[in-house]
Amino acid sequence: MVRYVYDFQDGGRDLAALLGGKGANLAEMTRLGLPVPPGFIVTTEACRSFLATDEEPEGMSAEVSRHLSAMETTAGRLLGQAGDPLLISVRSGARFSMPGMMETVLDIGLNDASVLGLAKVSGNERFAWDSYRRLVQMYGTTVMGVDPALFDEAMTLLKEAREAPDDLHLDASDLAWLVEMYKRLIRDETDRDFPQSPAQQLEQAILAVFRSWNSERARLYRRREHIPDDLGTAVTVQRMVFGNLGPDSGSGVAFTRDPATGRPGLYGDYLPNAQGEDVVSGVRDAVPLAELERLDSRSYRRLRDHAQTLERHYQDLCDIEFTIERGTLWMLQTRVGKRTAEAAFAIAAELVDEGLITADEALARVSGDGLARLMFPRFDTTATGDTLAHGIPASPGAAVGAAVFDSAEAVRRAAAGEQVVLVREETTPDDLPGMVAAQAVLTGRGGKTSHAAVVARGMGKVCVCGAQDITVNAEARRFTTRDGTILEEGTVISVDGSIGDVYPGAVPLVSSATMRYLESGEQSDSVVAAAARSLEHADAVRRLEVRANADTPEDAARARRFGAQGIGLCRTEHMFLGERSKLVEEMILARTDTARERALAALLPFQRRDFAGILQAMDGLPVTIRLLDPPLHEFLPDRTNLAVRLAATEAAGGRPDAHEVELLDAVNRMHEENPMLGLRGVRLGLVVPGLVAIQVRAIAEAVVERTRAGGVPRAEVMVPLVGAVEELRLAREEVTRVLAEVSQETGVPVHCPVGTMIELPRAALTAGRIAEEAEFFSFGTNDLTQTTWGFSRDDVEAAFFSAYLDKGVFTASPFETLDNEGVGRLVRIAVEEGRAARPDLQTGVCGEHGGDPESIHFFHTVGLDYVSCSPFRVPVARLEAGRAALSGLETGNSR
Repeated sequence: MVRYVYDFQDGGRDLAALLGGKGANLAEMTRLGLPVPPGFIVTTEACRSFLATDEEPEGMSAEVSRHLSAMETTAGRLLGQAGDPLLISVRSGARFSMPGMMETVLDIGLNDASVLGLAKVSGNERFAWDSYRRLVQMYGTTVMGVDPALFDEAMTLLKEAREAPDDLHLDASDLAWLVEMYKRLIRDETDRDFPQSPAQQLEQAILAVFRSWNSERARLYRRREHIPDDLGTAVTVQRMVFGNLGPDSGSGVAFTRDPATGRPGLYGDYLPNAQGEDVVSGVRDAVPLAELERLDSRSYRRLRDHAQTLERHYQDLCDIEFTIERGTLWMLQTRVGKRTAEAAFAIAAELVDEGLITADEALARVSGDGLARLMFPRFDTTATGDTLAHGIPASPGAAVGAAVFDSAEAVRRAAAGEQVVLVREETTPDDLPGMVAAQAVLTGRGGKTSHAAVVARGMGKVCVCGAQDITVNAEARRFTTRDGTILEEGTVISVDGSIGDVYPGAVPLVSSATMRYLESGEQSDSVVAAAARSLEHADAVRRLEVRANADTPEDAARARRFGAQGIGLCRTEHMFLGERSKLVEEMILARTDTARERALAALLPFQRRDFAGILQAMDGLPVTIRLLDPPLHEFLPDRTNLAVRLAATEAAGGRPDAHEVELLDAVNRMHEENPMLGLRGVRLGLVVPGLVAIQVRAIAEAVVERTRAGGVPRAEVMVPLVGAVEELRLAREEVTRVLAEVSQETGVPVHCPVGTMIELPRAALTAGRIAEEAEFFSFGTNDLTQTTWGFSRDDVEAAFFSAYLDKGVFTASPFETLDNEGVGRLVRIAVEEGRAARPDLQTGVCGEHGGDPESIHFFHTVGLDYVSCSPFRVPVARLEAGRAALSGLETGNSR
């Protein structure tokens, strides 16, 4: 027979899945001999059964009755008896902490008769009626569904009538009147009376807590925290102890260390003459926990001793709830406490130094997300005002600057020493100079993997995308907010890329000591030193290499300082911008092979210089260079702008510019309805003569240059968007031919491994055949996600992802965290079939998921050799790769 109820003495923290976090920890404290009011736990299994059938599971009620009888025997009192009533609390307790998301009912057992007995036995009539009004209010809201605002309104009216600043100034008769008012509210709202039966109160309270698992706020919290919906909650039934018995009683919350900084010591709040709900609800101002030492030094010393016992037992920061009942301390809850990123690293290092945990355990207790929060500057939140807009937080950090609306203006102002924010409806490769010059990028459209987001993250620029609250008018050089506020060019704004908010004016910044450490090795404080220790240990235990996505020598050098072990993605398209754009235009507009070859030849020295610089910055480490990927029309002026300009000239009687006419003809000729699935990637190389050869020659000559200079260049050539092995075979033949030519011409052997990006489902599903021609696979998970889901990544995030997240279609954007079931399965298939065909096949990932902490754990599990991400995410990836290795050892998942 299934067991649904456990006494505190029968459980422990190892049963958290069954007893919930609260119940398991109460049982653990009981086993440790701490002063815990007795009680029992109704299991998560009972909750799941009830939610599935809307009926109590068979036998649960009888088990509850047996455990209640045992509690009554121990107490020498009966639940709700008229003379000296036993009162109990009913609290939720899921496996994972969900603070405030589910229900609690206190003081069960009070009714019109037992409240009089409680008043007599306690000698405190006010306390008795205060407890009764709390029960009626909680029960009416939680069990009977009455709007809580109605109870609050009644309390407010009473306090106003009595000119009472808070509930402590209401006397027993006031509270007795309030109880009657509350009961009348329940009757008016539900056509039912507040139940006088203590047994009914208990039964219905337990079921109400079960139902609260599926409340809207609980479901929303689980989606945000990635907690599964099918776990259910346990219910803790516990003898009441009372902090509202007078000035020698009270309730509080304590932490064994400061959860903001990690500093050792007892931190928290205490509220005299109050029950625990008052502390967290903020109905009255609590005093610092240190004040308890003055009010009740004996209880304070006991609390301090119990806190030390718990921290040493749990070997971690503990969050404690307690009540003092007439000078007697009772421990009501403990759990491993939530903390800031700063505190997480500091506490982990200190616990290692204290001999409580190992370096492996310390690494498991910090996270890449936490490290990212330490790295980026942030705003002083005490100085922020109302927001101008909110968008998608695409690249974290905080930046201030004057709003500008085109790349040229950003460059001009930045050159003059002004800080700017580039504001665009959306960005294109032509905006790169402006993005480099700007402190931040703000766009009205796009998502976390839009051009603006990807490039900004690669450069460590703050970015907020998809800010639908603003309308950008680049021509008028202004943007308008939803409430009609107009901000002209030059207006200073502040952009928070960590939360997606945009503020007017200059909000003060708080600098990042962690970033200074990564740039220079300077360890300026204990938090930075703790983060450095975590990174060093992660490097020692990880299997995955961490490379960087970098397109310039400067980015490559920064990535190496941040610990990158090579470049996993060097995009050649960024080398075709700026001063070289005219040469690209000439190549596209060429009518003859000779003209095309002349334009390509003119591009060669520029690319060779770029590649040589990157190879120098990464000397001795692999540099994977992706051949040109985007459609060629992206390097030409906008089609609509060209057409409008020419039409306006003609309308004014002028003569159209011949070059612009030629450009518009080329743009129209190359126009595609869906260019991202059109002529791009390997397809370009196969149909545009000389395009592959010029890039490979630039790479090969850069290798020769570095070799002659005494370097150890390790260039790799990656062919993008391959869907069939025949495409790769043809491209590889061209690559191999050019490498051989350069070797023969220079007398320097040039060997560059040739591989491909796996970014199409067909490539993943035919990986065994493609591996016959590929020496490495690099998973382009941005496009692989896009083509697997059928999502346009520049449109869908702002269009409907928020609705999909709210409805639980997925718990995180698949462009942010890898979809393991769909896209991840394609990755797994490609790795297994690719290595079956070529056992020495190197595999990595260069999509944005390469820097996502959760995705890194998946990549470790499926056996990739490396992840590659933007330079500023390299430290995060290093840390998570180490944590993934520890998880792999625990589960047996490693290559």
